[in-house]
Amino acid sequence: KDPYLSEGLSVIVLGASGDLAKKKTYPSLLDLFDMGHLPSKCKIVGYARSAKTDENFRAGIRSFLEKRKEIAPETMEAFLELCTYEQGQYDSADDMQAAIQNGLGEFEADGGSGVKFNRLFYFAIPPTAFVSSAASIKNGGGENNAGWTRLIVEKPFGKDYGSAKVLCDDMNDLWEEESIYRIDHYLGKEMVQNLLVLRFANTFLEPVWNRNHVQAVHIAFKEDFGTMGRGGYFDNFGMIRDVIQNHLMQVLSLVAMEPPVQCSGDFSSHAIRDAKVNVLQCCQPVQIDDVVLGQYVANANGDVGYLQDETVPNDSVTETFCCCVLKIDNPRWDGVPFILTAGKALERRMAEIRIQFKPVAGAAFMFEGATVPQNELVIEIQPSQEIKFATNLKMPGLQAHPIRSELDLTYKGMYDDIPNPEAYTRLILEVLRGNQAAFVRMDELLQSWKIFEDVLQYISKHKSEPLPYTYGSTGPREAHQLMSYYGYNNNSTAVRRGTGKLAFVAASWARTGEIVSTNDCLCTGRSSERKAPLFSRGVGVQYLRTYAGGVNVLEDLEARDGAAFTATAGA
Repeated sequence: KDPYLSEGLSVIVLGASGDLAKKKTYPSLLDLFDMGHLPSKCKIVGYARSAKTDENFRAGIRSFLEKRKEIAPETMEAFLELCTYEQGQYDSADDMQAAIQNGLGEFEADGGSGVKFNRLFYFAIPPTAFVSSAASIKNGGGENNAGWTRLIVEKPFGKDYGSAKVLCDDMNDLWEEESIYRIDHYLGKEMVQNLLVLRFANTFLEPVWNRNHVQAVHIAFKEDFGTMGRGGYFDNFGMIRDVIQNHLMQVLSLVAMEPPVQCSGDFSSHAIRDAKVNVLQCCQPVQIDDVVLGQYVANANGDVGYLQDETVPNDSVTETFCCCVLKIDNPRWDGVPFILTAGKALERRMAEIRIQFKPVAGAAFMFEGATVPQNELVIEIQPSQEIKFATNLKMPGLQAHPIRSELDLTYKGMYDDIPNPEAYTRLILEVLRGNQAAFVRMDELLQSWKIFEDVLQYISKHKSEPLPYTYGSTGPREAHQLMSYYGYNNNSTAVRRGTGKLAFVAASWARTGEIVSTNDCLCTGRSSERKAPLFSRGVGVQYLRTYAGGVNVLEDLEARDGAAFTATAGA
């Protein structure tokens, strides 16, 4: 049993009337309440500038809580009874002191029971209010002398190295680093947390997790929607600041770090973050020549371009897409490119990690000139939670040619009966437990900013104009060229399966500018094999999918003239 459960808990949510609090903070606290992870003596006080009664506030968050369909109505009602509201300015110590006294005074006195109460402050507020709010809490009696006091701070943590350094210094002047929990929700995602166990609890992976066997690593984040009229905020940051420097760099550090002394336990908070900082210190600063920037434009389906968003300046050069290559100077990863890709308005929503292994040595002679696809370990973070290992097996039938297959662990199918809470729920629970391993430490944050400092300054100074790409496409073609230049083989991408039972097997995939012949793709049906001629001109194959109903569709192909088209082969 966690020690905090036998103590009292006061949660103060700053910015309680905002979207983040209503959509993430309160529903996550409801999850913890439902699962028995909040103490029996618990109160949640919302704090914001607008005037509300407790009843009005509860009514305002009720509709968001009701989206948790699996939670019983009586449980939700009991949770709402814990929630109250206090009005005040974020930069006013007097307002904060009054809110704490009015909202928590009688509750924490607890009739003189002597129970120790802990306090958790959740900053669901803009970063411009972080320091003033931290000062109000400090000077307004927010620090709890009896139990612990912890602050959860949301990103963004600055816009560059300089602003992040100022923010960290100002916060640390008020609060010890051990009290500050910088939350990056990607560190709470199931498959990201799974990286530690996957890497260090399987004996067959560690020996090949290095430059001797890995050709390239690709970490990708894609959204299939644009800014949708909310580009004003995004335009101040761009894709590097909004996604790559934080979310994807957190994933990279877990993929690339050396084994920590502990992955769980009392010392893991320091051990894991020490290992992450060490590998970040080995990363070379990103160079502009290793960066492709893009900005989406309208498509023929009526989806508007970024500059057509009324909240975005007409002359904006903010990138909505970025592909960049990082290089790690250490014995494990020297020479292995780490490719980070993130973009809006792309062909689908997903986030994944691909560890692409080197080709099999001598395979061309061993298998009489047959193409042997490269092995890949694919970890899909969202929307599905999957781990796939692309391997090669003998082609069914009378020939001995190798074909691609997959060892597939899909969480929804394998562990459907086990609760799998959202990232925010996991992370708030880790704060209550005092485990900082899944939170961003100050030196880790600043080291990550250092890696992008030069390229961000270059982009700002030269107003680097991003390349246009069509809404719903795979991004600028130059990004694929950059990846190919660094040895990432798009042609060996593992098959993405749909709901149909047909399987596609690519004996060899086409590179842009090459000719696709009848031998380049083998379609295997339920009971027969047939080779189908697909194209007679150069194409860049991005995705191979199977759909229900027995229709094979090879889609999202880019011809040399840039025209997008769809081809169907066999029904």
